[in-house]
Amino acid sequence: MEYEIRFGQVQRSKYDCLLFDLDDTLYPLSAGLATAVLKNIQDYMVEKLGIEESKIDDLCNLLYKNYGTTMAGLRAIGYDFDYDEYHSFVHGRLPYENLKPDPVLRSLLLSLPIRKVIFTNSDKVHAIEALKRLGLEDCFEGIICFETLNPTHKSTVSDDEDDIEFLGSTQLSRPLSTSPKIFDIIGHFSQPNAESTGLPKTPIVCKPSESAIEKALKIANIDPHRTLFFEDSVRNIQAGKRVGLDTVLVSCIADP
Repeated sequence: MEYEIRFGQVQRSKYDCLLFDLDDTLYPLSAGLATAVLKNIQDYMVEKLGIEESKIDDLCNLLYKNYGTTMAGLRAIGYDFDYDEYHSFVHGRLPYENLKPDPVLRSLLLSLPIRKVIFTNSDKVHAIEALKRLGLEDCFEGIICFETLNPTHKSTVSDDEDDIEFLGSTQLSRPLSTSPKIFDIIGHFSQPNAESTGLPKTPIVCKPSESAIEKALKIANIDPHRTLFFEDSVRNIQAGKRVGLDTVLVSCIADP
């Protein structure tokens, strides 16, 4: 694999920490996991939430665009579901066999004597499995994942971080709603001059929210001004810049 960033050229005197996204950053898009994730999300929406198949594409696009992840958007517009069940359905059937050990990247990471941390919107089970398949499971100090930023099922985002462990803590399931009131986001944006400012808020904390990045930095005791943030997402890079991180937009491609 070829990486646009040359890790060995990182200025050690300038940075105390390297903060890495995981999916499509530490392995190539050609591995096919992103495509499989999208298919599994769409299947979950149809099979588990009863959403009409004809609405799936438009709904996924709007939720991802306005909330950062489809999952966060689904919760915002009124769908209630068990987070563990969702992650198990979406990530449990991924082609992890497509991820191969990357000894070059492993050597580069281990050669840098500064903190290295994963920061992903995915759940911890997926993050650990992907890192294990890549042979990178012991290259990072910790993982900031979905459970880290969303330790319990709550209807509103809590600012209380006292019970949050760095690697995430056990989730507490909240009862599923039997008749949720669903916000019609497709209908909302079909109106003339529709804006995103009137959308319901999500209880899920995730990138590219600036508050999510700030919360992650606080949990891991990371100084944004001495940290280099590696991401494949332009909007996550932009959010990182706004909170003071130096950033690298990663293009991870397969060898020809």
